Amino acid sequence: MIYELREYTAVPGRMAAMVKRFNEESLRLFKKHGMEVVFLSLTTFGRDTVNELVYVLKFDSEQDLATKWQAFYADPEWHTVRDESEVDGPLVVSVGRRVLSPDAFNIS
Repeated sequence: MIYELREYTAVPGRMAAMVKRFNEESLRLFKKHGMEVVFLSLTTFGRDTVNELVYVLKFDSEQDLATKWQAFYADPEWHTVRDESEVDGPLVVSVGRRVLSPDAFNIS
């Protein structure tokens, strides 16, 4: 099992539109492509408490991650959702991502 941590920095003033896109479309599309969201939050303390959205997805392997993201980005429905949500301008300044593996630890 691996996890992907993604950190999105929103264009100033566009966080509400990004949250709306996640709630109304992105989460549904993740589910459509078999992508399990295990955590989703706005940053409330730390480096960027105004413009940061963070989430974690769970995958079986790096191949599973690559296959599901490839299908997601190829989905015409995602392109429509993205384009419609950005009609007033882009929502995202940058995306940071890390792939995390807990395999070295004995936690349950």
